[in-house]
Amino acid sequence: MRFGDRGYPNCVNASVAKQLIESHLVSGEMKPGEEIAIRVDQTLTQDATGTLVMQELEALDLDRAKTEVSVQYVDHNLLQADEKNAEDHAFLRSACRRYGLWFSKAGNGVSHPTHMKHFGKPGKTLIGSDSHTCAGGSLGMLAIGVGGLEVASGIAGEPLYLRMPEIWGMRLEGELPPWVSAKDVILEMLRRHGVKGGLQRIIEYHGPGLAHLTAMDRHVIANMGAELGATTSVFPADDAVRVFLREQDREDDFTELVAEDADYDISDEIDLASLEPLIAKPSSPGNVVPVREVAGTPVSQVVIGSSANPGLRDFAMAAAMVSGRQSSDAVSFDVNPSSREIFADLTKMGATLDLISAGARLHQTGCMGCIGMGQAPASGTNSLRTFPRNFPGRSGTKEDSVWLCSPETAASAALTGEITDPRDLADKLELEYPSLDLPERATINLDMLVAPLEPDEAQREELVKGPNISALPDFPPLPDRIEAPVLLKLGDDISTDEISPAGARALPFRSNIPKLSDFTFTQVRENYPQQAAEIKDTTGHIVVAGDNYGQGSSREHAAITPRYLGLHAVVAKSFARIHWQNLANFGVLALEFDEPGDYDRIDEGDTLVLDRLRDLLPGDRHAQIHNATKDETYELHHRLSERQVEAVLAGGRIPLLARRPDADQEKVDV
Repeated sequence: MRFGDRGYPNCVNASVAKQLIESHLVSGEMKPGEEIAIRVDQTLTQDATGTLVMQELEALDLDRAKTEVSVQYVDHNLLQADEKNAEDHAFLRSACRRYGLWFSKAGNGVSHPTHMKHFGKPGKTLIGSDSHTCAGGSLGMLAIGVGGLEVASGIAGEPLYLRMPEIWGMRLEGELPPWVSAKDVILEMLRRHGVKGGLQRIIEYHGPGLAHLTAMDRHVIANMGAELGATTSVFPADDAVRVFLREQDREDDFTELVAEDADYDISDEIDLASLEPLIAKPSSPGNVVPVREVAGTPVSQVVIGSSANPGLRDFAMAAAMVSGRQSSDAVSFDVNPSSREIFADLTKMGATLDLISAGARLHQTGCMGCIGMGQAPASGTNSLRTFPRNFPGRSGTKEDSVWLCSPETAASAALTGEITDPRDLADKLELEYPSLDLPERATINLDMLVAPLEPDEAQREELVKGPNISALPDFPPLPDRIEAPVLLKLGDDISTDEISPAGARALPFRSNIPKLSDFTFTQVRENYPQQAAEIKDTTGHIVVAGDNYGQGSSREHAAITPRYLGLHAVVAKSFARIHWQNLANFGVLALEFDEPGDYDRIDEGDTLVLDRLRDLLPGDRHAQIHNATKDETYELHHRLSERQVEAVLAGGRIPLLARRPDADQEKVDV
């Protein structure tokens, strides 16, 4: 059955991305840069961001989820060093029961591959309060990571608003050589284009090379499209997707979605046969070099797992490489299975025994070290990980040195104790490239996926709130005049991990904004929370930043906690997409320099003045900011739509949505 056979536009010559958008378009024109609204079919939340989403549903007075499928996963805050994470999990379970969401129990699996296995459907839209939601594009979905408030609005029946991206066609030729895998494909993209290369773009992969990439290979590539800054990545729903759904006993959910001779706004090409093992050096996913260039660098930790390499093949490859061998005594060799089902299949294959016998430590099925929940490396040592991100301090160690690589490169380092090109290891050990005998049918265990309650029963459900579950703060409207000091001046590519850090110290307070605010910007300046609190109720403050401010995680905490501490505005050269939207959602004004050189004219401590904002913003995209300290004026602009301006002026979207009399009944008419 083709995509058009189910009532969707049967425009085979259009790109897959445009077919998906057109079939869900609620309003707007599909012209790059124009604001559009699309219907939301599915939503995904995880426990590090989901608690806020559930608090937002409560603030919106939602009766019941209006999406086709909404799922809450518990895969991040799994360490229970005290009561806080357990309280969050109880709250999330009760919210799922109250609002009609699926609940994936702690330890069931990492959200993205688990959602792909059980709920992903070609032709559907998926939004998630996790930036790696874009991994769903591997199935021919339009899967977009957004802020939690966008997800809450989607669950409540609102469309998703976004700027229409350009469609970037990436043609794949050839076939990957031995010892090179899907992780090296996305690392090649990052090597070529850096962490800003995908901004305001959807990357659509096509071409004959796709025939040699499985659906899980595509998941690896689509997942880390987030590190390019892309809105999302899209693959066709073809025979590889059909095979995957058949393995999951869901072939009936397959719909063919392809593009033939599509026109793209931008075109590029990769010859898969020309690729070699690659690695991202600390401390950016875009800092990519060939493995051989850094071979011999000592390694003290290797971690295999996460949403970036979550497939059975990834773990089985590492197990086959270390089988009958022992890992280096200089290396902590850690394995985080991505789901209980994959753990079961590894065990049936005998791969679990191979890993354990080689010295691997098996951890919980979850994100774990990827979000800094355990597995923090020693200071001054190198950690190789199959993870998607290596931003400074994300591992839980402030002065960390994290490298990103494929399972083949990670397993090679585990055996040798140093960065090693797997091709060179193969030559040394006379090791043939493993031919993996993966099962034709995956283990399927639905017992840890809890279905929504029936509406009548859900109405009687009470939210369970432990002492660590706070209410969302009430933020006042944006003042007409801002006269405030620049409390921080930051450089390029500041990540949300640096604004609101991950790790075992901070993550347990995700449901407690006042307490979480104590960690804000501490990666950059330890006393920022104290400095901001001192002027919160008088002048408030402003942050000045370089390019791509707010890259990385979708966590809206990175907008909320600075706002809680009195942040009125961020003036930057440019913003990352999700964080820019999150700032607007919570009433923080995001402005950009007309002349990037004016950034250099501002110093920390300068007092900046923005005046007549309530008259200016609704009708003009241009503004001036006066530096009272230097008696200089700079030209600025914003990219906010009228809808976003209304939210900023009101102090955020929640006051607007909650005060609508039909907020809990409205469903978008498409």
